[in-house]
Amino acid sequence: MTHNGAQPVVWLAGVEKVFGSNEHRTAAVQHVNLEVTTGQLLVCLGPSGSGKTTLLTLIAGLLRPTAGIVNLFGRRIESYSSRELQELRAKRMGFVFQTFHLIDALTALENVMLVLQFAGESKRSARDQARAILTRLHIEHLAQKCPPHLSHGEKQRVAVARALVNDADLVLADEPTASLESKQGFEVIELLHAYAAERQKCVIVASHDRRLEEFADVVVRLSDGQIVGNPV
Repeated sequence: MTHNGAQPVVWLAGVEKVFGSNEHRTAAVQHVNLEVTTGQLLVCLGPSGSGKTTLLTLIAGLLRPTAGIVNLFGRRIESYSSRELQELRAKRMGFVFQTFHLIDALTALENVMLVLQFAGESKRSARDQARAILTRLHIEHLAQKCPPHLSHGEKQRVAVARALVNDADLVLADEPTASLESKQGFEVIELLHAYAAERQKCVIVASHDRRLEEFADVVVRLSDGQIVGNPV
């Protein structure tokens, strides 16, 4: 699956994640092999409970695999210290989670700024970059609104803006179009695809929506924690 000779950003070999023990064991991810390189948008398709979110969490280093190898940016995940992983997430990764993780007391602009400030940017620089990404996503009119005053779809778009604002090398998006109408959803996925292609970044989208296949460079299908069939 190597793309134009590029080195993989994410490489998984025989990855498993088991929760619980003995008769209460649940295998959320089983025997997953995966490789994603720069310039690619990979869509991981599967129904609810198929292991998509667990897979993204393993790639981000927020969970450790029970077995197998997770290689991120050329290093095995366990070789990173907690501090190094935190720095990677702040400076080289962007996230869109189903629950958004927006801070209600902050405006949409401040929520996006926070990522950059956490990575060491000045407040002024963070504000300028946050405004720019809100404008690119056509949601600059939401800048001064706080999350409780945003619709579900508006929160989703702010979360996407936050994921892209630090020019992340790897973006992990969990159902980024689930709360959006078809037209808005396609605009978001087209933006993520363009982001990967034009900036030579890596984007991994987990979704149940098969319509996203047409926007993907690579599609993998997940069922009961396993990849079924060959990547297409």
